[in-house]
Amino acid sequence: MRRQGIIMAEPPERLTACRDNLLSCVHRDRPKGTLQDALKGADVFIGLSTANLLQPEDLDLMASDRIVFAMANPDPEIKPELAMGHCRIFATGRSDYPNQINNALAFPGIFRGALDTQAREINDAMKMAAARAIAGIIPGDTLSEDYIIPSLFDKQVVPQVAQAVAQAARETGVARKT
Repeated sequence: MRRQGIIMAEPPERLTACRDNLLSCVHRDRPKGTLQDALKGADVFIGLSTANLLQPEDLDLMASDRIVFAMANPDPEIKPELAMGHCRIFATGRSDYPNQINNALAFPGIFRGALDTQAREINDAMKMAAARAIAGIIPGDTLSEDYIIPSLFDKQVVPQVAQAVAQAARETGVARKT
């Protein structure tokens, strides 16, 4: 999806084939439909585009219990105070609202794990290990709509991510040091 329209609208059976060559399914020069068309019935919106692209009524086009990750920085696709009453889960890159999603959660631990093992590269398995470690930090009994991701200041994040990344580096054979 771009501001000009949907750049990838394929039937489900075609999407499976697109996993190997995503660009073959993306039609940047021939957008189809509007942002509102894309939102109709959608469970999740992940925005990585531009500020103030959405209105509350746009979110109401989505399925019930919608999840909105409005990640444009410094200003998200919709103002948090406008969105929060229209979604079950709302996340943004902003630190002044719940569920701040920031790459700073991952990078210190990824680099520490890679450096500790003297990894030749940072591969997909290491990145997935980092994501799983971050996801596992919040105990299930405290997980809620306003607490889906740990804080940047949670002291568990860096060591747990580093440990998971180091383990993945060893398991995938990119670690030079065990």
